[in-house]
Amino acid sequence: MGSELRASDEDRHRVVDALQRHTEAGRLSLDEFTERVDSAYAARTLAELAAVTRDLPAEPVTAPAAADTGRRDLLVIFAVAGVALVLLLVFMALTR
Repeated sequence: MGSELRASDEDRHRVVDALQRHTEAGRLSLDEFTERVDSAYAARTLAELAAVTRDLPAEPVTAPAAADTGRRDLLVIFAVAGVALVLLLVFMALTR
C-alpha cells in the first residue's frame, strides 16, 4: 500500500483498537493513549496513521477461527435457550 493513500474509518478504528491493547499491556500511559487516539482520528493518510504506532511492537495476527468461536458459542447459547423455551411450552400445555 502506498503511504499517500487515504485512510478509511475502518483503518482508524483498527489502529485505535491496537492502541487500546497496547495500553492494557502497559506500553502506553493513559495520556499517551489519548494523544495517539486523537492523532489516529486526525490522520488523513495511511502514512500518518502508521506513525501513530511506529514505536510499538507489531501485534500477532489473530486466526479467523478465533473470531468464529465467539459466534459459535453465541449460536449454541441461542439454541439451548430455544430448546428450553420449547420444553417450557410443552410442560405448560401438558399441565393445563
